[in-house]
Amino acid sequence: MITSEWLYWLIGAFFIAVSVFILTDRTHAKRVGNAAFWGILGLSFFAGTFVVSGALPAWALGIAVLVMVALAGLGFTGTTSRTRVANVPGAGVGSATGPAEPTAVTTRPSSSTSVLATTSPDERAGFAQRFGNRLFIPALVIPVVAVLVATLGPLVRIGGEPLLAEGSATLTGLGIGSVLAVVVAVLVLRPPRLDTPVREGARLLQAIGWAALLPQMLSTLGIVFTQAGVGDAVGTIIKAVLPDGSLLAAVVVYCLGMALFTAIMGNAFAAFPIMTAAIGWPVLVQGFDGNPAAIFAIGMLAGFCGTLVTPMAANFNLVPAALLEMRDKYGPIKAQLPTAGILLVVNMGVMYLVAF
Repeated sequence: MITSEWLYWLIGAFFIAVSVFILTDRTHAKRVGNAAFWGILGLSFFAGTFVVSGALPAWALGIAVLVMVALAGLGFTGTTSRTRVANVPGAGVGSATGPAEPTAVTTRPSSSTSVLATTSPDERAGFAQRFGNRLFIPALVIPVVAVLVATLGPLVRIGGEPLLAEGSATLTGLGIGSVLAVVVAVLVLRPPRLDTPVREGARLLQAIGWAALLPQMLSTLGIVFTQAGVGDAVGTIIKAVLPDGSLLAAVVVYCLGMALFTAIMGNAFAAFPIMTAAIGWPVLVQGFDGNPAAIFAIGMLAGFCGTLVTPMAANFNLVPAALLEMRDKYGPIKAQLPTAGILLVVNMGVMYLVAF
């Protein structure tokens, strides 16, 4: 029976490879801190297997998370500017007696200047023209394979036993799809080095930085809050101020609460259990006899309005700004504010009209 552990170990191995690449990069101003951060993360993926089996105490992973937070919070990770000496065309023009004097040039952090980059920006632009839409083939392999494995995988049996462990089909499909996508990319693009996928992955990860882990951290926050009774406490407060018998007020509070908690926590999935325990189920479903499917689907969409306007949703808002090297790192949020506001109001109206 195939479980998901192989995928966690593969991810851990990738992070450890990233750590080694950074540690061997003598030009990286923060190579020790970055190498420690990604190395600890990689080892954590391996350790998780032993925590689940009971061979390793869970507090060991907790300490690893705290160390990673300390490394990122104290500025030991990320990139920084360096000054190099170079002959710049047009600068320090040479005289009749000799060549131009070297000119100091400060290079700002950029994924394109990283030693992990296997091609220059001009070369990548040339490859984009050369390959055209074929560049999308590896990316399309992932969803196609993931859907096929998730759909057909549970049906496959060997000796009367299922091939895939229960509940692992989707994650297994995603892992297999990702591995096949790398293989297809190598076959289609034919990079000059075999380690190009890992190096480019490491370069991309360095461009994103610690924010790449924010979704993973925030996904656990909703469970922690729910277990701590935050949903019940919020529900008690809301019920004390909510007008009796007012469906419109309950809808507005639920949708607005989903958006606000999502903005605070950075993830609508983390906000959902809190607001559902506080008002979604006891007030809208039980109190006003609403349609649970409609209420919770629209409620999640209201939460996504909060995703559009918060830096906590780093994978949606800060990562694109970093990858595109935008001058204003909050540019995506500013552009999305009008859409988020309009969509939130529309969600409230749709829920009020169709869910009851």
